[in-house]
Amino acid sequence: MFGVTTPIETLRVLHQDLFPKAQALGIETASYMTVVFNHPKISKADKDFIKNGIKWLNEEAIIGYKKEYKKLSSKEREAILQIISKTEWGESFLYDVMGYMFEAMLGDPVYGGNNKQAGWEWLKFTGGLPRPKEPYLG
Repeated sequence: MFGVTTPIETLRVLHQDLFPKAQALGIETASYMTVVFNHPKISKADKDFIKNGIKWLNEEAIIGYKKEYKKLSSKEREAILQIISKTEWGESFLYDVMGYMFEAMLGDPVYGGNNKQAGWEWLKFTGGLPRPKEPYLG
């Protein structure tokens, strides 16, 4: 019936819909979410809300179009985003997802989102020093 879609695959498409220039700039917001999902300082409730939001987003897509979100046309995905943005969970989910997108874009490249400082260059920003040598996950 329906294939298995991982949260990261759905987030990659969602992030592209919400921030179309990201990939062209070299910003990998969905890859950054792997850090988020594995970070011990981010609460299980916050991680679960993002994962549930992805599940609910896919459910809305299946209800409306009989396909998972990532398999919809851009016009169909826009319609689903319009629908969920009018719900309490959808508004909160999109707000949280966009917050993580900004973190990915503005964070140090060591965390995997701001590849080659692409977000910093786009905004004409210079990151602070000293820069981390590896992701801090403590």
